[in-house]
Amino acid sequence: MKVQFNRFLTRSLLTAALTGIASMATAATMEVYKSPTCGCCAKWVDHMRDNGFTVNIHDIGNDEARAEAGILPELGSCHTALVNGYAIEGHVPADDIKQLLKERPRAVGLSAPGMPHGSPGMETGRVDSYNVLLIRKPGDKRSATEIYNRYGPGKSGAAEKISEDSTTESVLRLK
Repeated sequence: MKVQFNRFLTRSLLTAALTGIASMATAATMEVYKSPTCGCCAKWVDHMRDNGFTVNIHDIGNDEARAEAGILPELGSCHTALVNGYAIEGHVPADDIKQLLKERPRAVGLSAPGMPHGSPGMETGRVDSYNVLLIRKPGDKRSATEIYNRYGPGKSGAAEKISEDSTTESVLRLK
């Protein structure tokens, strides 16, 4: 009887420990640099929190954070986030960030350049096609960026993923 109880206790503790480790892996803390008056940034932060991220906000603008992260102004947007060694520029969907953190590629991070309508935080009623770009680390032999995911208008009126074989053009905006 005592042996069975010890096995039960050991299994219970092991299960609790593994569950705790798994939940810690999905709950990442994000530092967000934004303007104190930007409403779309606040909506994007809400999107991140709704998707399990812990968010610390720094209402000091994002130009310095973007530059320190190594993101070119051409890939810029209205806010910059730092999470688990990656930079996230602009209105990148939470699922893309979760995938990035799971894959752990050699990269600076992700960017949704500009402020694409229909992206998280930019739900204005208009939905544009846009790309989320993977920003490579300096010195990589590949190009500086590659398309990580494509989004575009769907029948439901919300942005939806577009298949890789789609011919939708990039909406990278050069400033």
